[in-house]
Amino acid sequence: MENKPPARESKGHGDATDLLAPAVPIMNCPIATSLGVLGRKWTILILRDMTMMKKERFSEILKSTPGLTPRVLSNRLRELEREGMIERVERKKGPNLVRWMVTEKGNDTIPILMRFAAFGSKWYAEEVFEDKTPKRLREIYPAWEAQSVEKRYP
Repeated sequence: MENKPPARESKGHGDATDLLAPAVPIMNCPIATSLGVLGRKWTILILRDMTMMKKERFSEILKSTPGLTPRVLSNRLRELEREGMIERVERKKGPNLVRWMVTEKGNDTIPILMRFAAFGSKWYAEEVFEDKTPKRLREIYPAWEAQSVEKRYP
C-alpha cells in the first residue's frame, strides 16, 4: 500500500490556496525579482525614511537609521537610483546641496512599507510599543494613505 498524501479537496472559488496559483504564465517570480532590489540590507529602511519621514539629504537618512554606515548608504542610494526608485537632485547655485527625491516607482513601495508596519505592529507589539499592545495601522498612521492601504489589505 502506497503512502500518498490525501488529495486536496477544492472548496470552490473561496479557497484561499487557489488565490496563490497564478492565472498567467510567469517567467520569474515577482516576489523574488522585487527582493533582488528591496531585499538588500538597509534598503527598506532607507525607503522608509525617504517616503514616510520625508528625509531627502544624505546626512538626514544616515542619522535616522542607527547602524547604517556612510559607505553602505552611498551604495544603496546608487542602487535605488539605478533602479529608478529615487533620483539625485543637485542645486547648482550656492553651496553644493544634493537631495534625493523618491520617484513614482519608489512611491509604489509605500503600501509594502505600510504592510511591514502593520505586521510588526500586530505580531511584535512587545518590541514596538511601550504599552506592548498590538495596534492597527490606522491607530499608528491616521493619515489617508495608511487608511487606504489598510482598507485594501486588512
